[in-house]
Amino acid sequence: MSSSRTFEDKQPQRRASSGFEFLKGVGQVTGGTLLSITMLASSIVAGGLVGLAISFRNLPDVRQLRNFFPSETTYIYDVKGKLLTSIHGEANREVVPLDRISPNLKRAVLASEDSHFYEHHGINPTGVGRAVVVNAVAGGVKEGGSTVTMQLVKNLFLSRKRAFTRKLAEGVLAIRLEQILTKDQILEMYLNQVYWGHNNYGVQTAARSYFNKSAEYLSLGESAMMAGLIQAPEEFSPFASMKLAKQKQKEVLGRMLELSWINQSEYDSALKQEIKLGRIKSFQGSALPYVTNTVAQELAKKFGRETLLKGGMRVQTTVDANFQMMAEETVSKWHKSLLGQGLSKNQIALVAIDPRTHFIKALVGGVDPKTSEFNRATQSQRQPGSSFKPFVYYAAFATGKYGPDSTVVDSPVSYQDGSGRYSPRNYDGGFSGPMPIRTALAQSRNIPVIKIGKAVGMNRVIETCRTLGIMSPMEPVTSLPLGAIGVTPLEMASAYATFANYGWQSPPTVIARVTDSSGNVLLDNTPKPQLVLDPWASAAIIDVMRTVVTNGTGKGAAIARPSAGKTGTTSSEKDIWYVGTVPQLTTAVWVGRDDNRQLASRATGGGMVAPIWKDFMEKALKNVPVENFKSPSQFSRPKSQ
Repeated sequence: MSSSRTFEDKQPQRRASSGFEFLKGVGQVTGGTLLSITMLASSIVAGGLVGLAISFRNLPDVRQLRNFFPSETTYIYDVKGKLLTSIHGEANREVVPLDRISPNLKRAVLASEDSHFYEHHGINPTGVGRAVVVNAVAGGVKEGGSTVTMQLVKNLFLSRKRAFTRKLAEGVLAIRLEQILTKDQILEMYLNQVYWGHNNYGVQTAARSYFNKSAEYLSLGESAMMAGLIQAPEEFSPFASMKLAKQKQKEVLGRMLELSWINQSEYDSALKQEIKLGRIKSFQGSALPYVTNTVAQELAKKFGRETLLKGGMRVQTTVDANFQMMAEETVSKWHKSLLGQGLSKNQIALVAIDPRTHFIKALVGGVDPKTSEFNRATQSQRQPGSSFKPFVYYAAFATGKYGPDSTVVDSPVSYQDGSGRYSPRNYDGGFSGPMPIRTALAQSRNIPVIKIGKAVGMNRVIETCRTLGIMSPMEPVTSLPLGAIGVTPLEMASAYATFANYGWQSPPTVIARVTDSSGNVLLDNTPKPQLVLDPWASAAIIDVMRTVVTNGTGKGAAIARPSAGKTGTTSSEKDIWYVGTVPQLTTAVWVGRDDNRQLASRATGGGMVAPIWKDFMEKALKNVPVENFKSPSQFSRPKSQ
């Protein structure tokens, strides 16, 4: 625990105060008689508590507080440290050490709650005796007489029911606690535990909420106002009533002046200080919900939901907030454009990944997170159509028997499978005869890719997909090369990113690093790439997909630098895709409807989605140097299997 010398060095000598200050309205009792009663009650209570300490054997063991960790809020930041959101259960709390709490606040709290804190041993006999007399005269519990230590054990161990037996238990536990923890440790724990209103637990979240600053930098006026909240936070909150908050502030400052902990000049200045309020921050929405919700799901899966809500994790994402907002604005712009073309209820998802690290750089799960937080980028499995074809051709290249210029014949063919006879057709209904694989992919011919898939074996194609991280159910049926399976945009972007990195792969992630509130590393996602694909075959499929952009269905995605990609359109135009890459960034864009109905007759990935991809990539790569892909000739071709 940290030192409190900052407070103790400034602790002044106290003036004697009259007992009548605390006993106004008690009745027609002489000062001497009242003083005698108070002293007698104090002695009885103090002596009684010592005896009761022996008999209260069923009370909680305060020794567990030596290793006590209060629930803390989890904070999620972008890659540059910008706060995106906070996640917590009931308690919104950020723990700070005592030496990072303003001396003004420490003095204000003790003046208000327990001015003899550094002198007593858990209970203040004078304060308890005074409470006994006041409560006896009132005929009920009107005054608590609690010390900071007693309040702490009450908050941690006991119910909030106001009863004499509970007060005795507080006293016993307070005495025990003072025997195992130092005063500074107790004060630090108290300031981090106490409730300050509006779901703020502990001084740090309260200071940030009320005054938009760290507890370390609170002024005297702000500190006095905060100290005045402890007894009834919501009632005296400046958000609820600045008038009442100022009234409590004046009472606290008056108590500090009475104790000579501040002088008249400091008192006057604090009262005159303009209070600039922050804003209530508990349970606020996220700045980037598609990103932070994905992060929360990953954290809950790895650490458990309880740790997510109470563990006080500090999470650095892989996403730059400005970059993400640019991606969301691009999606929103094209959504409106498609609406203008009569394409109602269209949805768009976009995922951008750095192929060198597999860090997710942008994650847009729909056109408006405010109306629907369903993340189509990570949760919606849609058919990829022809954007699946590169997986088939890669599998062929990896055998060593095929290359980009190997010939395949685009001609009528018919197959018998479990569901009967299957006769595939091309999109245009015609046939083009012999052609290189490069041309077959560039023109997105269906029959050639099915022939190649049958030649290398559909199980080999499925194995390639599993290696690339596509986990959807797949059957080795004849139509598999046409993308008749469900995939997410994240899976497609990650798979293409592995091609763009010549077979090297790390798990795709939106989380770069996670620590606890003390800075201990809980998760480090520093990329540890593994070679999972054949480098030559990967470079070869990238080379073929470059032809898609220069001479094929992806011309609408052409940008002023080398790029590779593939269009995708499913039957009845329900799912429209473009997935493409440059050496530094891989992006998948999907357009469709949530109800899985036709988006538009004759819609294609090249005509509808490639321009969206192009628009995004031109913005994303604005200040990124132009790079060329590696040629397949720079790698060794696998031996024919």
